[in-house]
Amino acid sequence: MNSNAIARYITDFESMGGLKGTDVANLTGVSKATISRWRNGTAFPHPESERLISDLHYLIDRLTDYYSGSEIRTWLYAPHPQLEGRRAIEVLHEGGLTEILKTLERMDEAAYL
Repeated sequence: MNSNAIARYITDFESMGGLKGTDVANLTGVSKATISRWRNGTAFPHPESERLISDLHYLIDRLTDYYSGSEIRTWLYAPHPQLEGRRAIEVLHEGGLTEILKTLERMDEAAYL
């Protein structure tokens, strides 16, 4: 993934998911200033941060089928019964994208009943 994709993803987090730079900083464990440098293309994330950014982008894209931007942010930060009371943003940070996607698959299935 190139720096332009990272910058676009960070912009998408705000427009599609209602997230702020602070949210991305907390998820990736870096400062808000680092997020700003990534957005400007003057610095590049480490592979683990890049994976988290990519996973978050995919997740937000999937959530737009159900929610608006501010609702997506709330969904990411709310405890979920299907995630054993954990918050999706924390599960994502722990590398649990697959677990979250299973929750979305159950939502997809319910939508077609």
